[in-house]
Amino acid sequence: MDPVTHTLTGFALSRAGLKKWTPYSVPIMLLAANAPDIDLIAGAWGRPAYLENHRTITHSIIAVPILAAMTVLLVRLFARKQFSFKWAWFAAMIGVASHLALDWLNEYGVRLLAPFSNKWWRLDSANLVDIWIWAALAFAAAAPFLSRLVSSEIGARKNPNSGRVAAILALCFIGLYAYGRSVLHDRAVAILDSRMYRATAPTSVTALPDEVNPFVWHGVVETQSFYELADVNLLGSFDPDAGRVFYRPQPTPEELTAERLAQSTDAFHQLLRFAQYPLWRFTPVEKGIRVEVMDLRFGAPPNPRFLASAIVTLDGRIMNPDFSYDPPPDGPVSR
Repeated sequence: MDPVTHTLTGFALSRAGLKKWTPYSVPIMLLAANAPDIDLIAGAWGRPAYLENHRTITHSIIAVPILAAMTVLLVRLFARKQFSFKWAWFAAMIGVASHLALDWLNEYGVRLLAPFSNKWWRLDSANLVDIWIWAALAFAAAAPFLSRLVSSEIGARKNPNSGRVAAILALCFIGLYAYGRSVLHDRAVAILDSRMYRATAPTSVTALPDEVNPFVWHGVVETQSFYELADVNLLGSFDPDAGRVFYRPQPTPEELTAERLAQSTDAFHQLLRFAQYPLWRFTPVEKGIRVEVMDLRFGAPPNPRFLASAIVTLDGRIMNPDFSYDPPPDGPVSR
């Protein structure tokens, strides 16, 4: 999820009751809810390094108590008075765990068992930037202000618990929303998997959430010879032949050599470790062959978002290997 979602979640957790555990619950929860994204620093070593290290060890279960302790110690450095480390640490672990849970919901996923396993865990049930989760958390953050505004207008007594009640309601909504989207996701996957596509059975399918409508899902279907991107509306009918088709290329010997050489670069290596639905493209250029591979979960031609590219010359040199994402992975994704 995006930093705003994580920050508002930490704020809601503090208001929901964790502020009773420690007098510095707000700064602790705000920092803890964002702590796993400390791995963004890997981007200083280039975009392939970012892709390799983002949502790995700092987003694993083993990192939860460690990041929580670091957060509490950081707040202690600037705190004006002493506080119980134990209860602050427990609260911070909840904040860090909330980050992992939210990132687990979306199509990017997390490596929960790193460094012991590189397996990606993802539910594909919510967006990287989810407007419904945003709305619930924004309501929770604004509730005390709105309560005071209404009370001043009608002359009623202020409700000191309005912030806590709103935070609890927002967190409950997110839990129910995540469960509901998971059920709808499973229905969409079942529909995609039960169809034939141009007389061909799928070998793998996934359904990715729409940015607004919970009943609309963006399907990625893989077959032996092509990929198809097909939207599924759970409230309507589904035509398996109405999607966009991208045939797998049949590389020439020269293209196979260029592909092998491109895969030796860090940009291609890291993207192929991450990609679930890689689509290759080969384009003749003046100096040789432009080789590209993209992950169809995050966009397709002519606007791919996760893309590794390089030019392999006729004499076997690799020029301008690069990995790009536009916009960044934790930002809005267009399909």
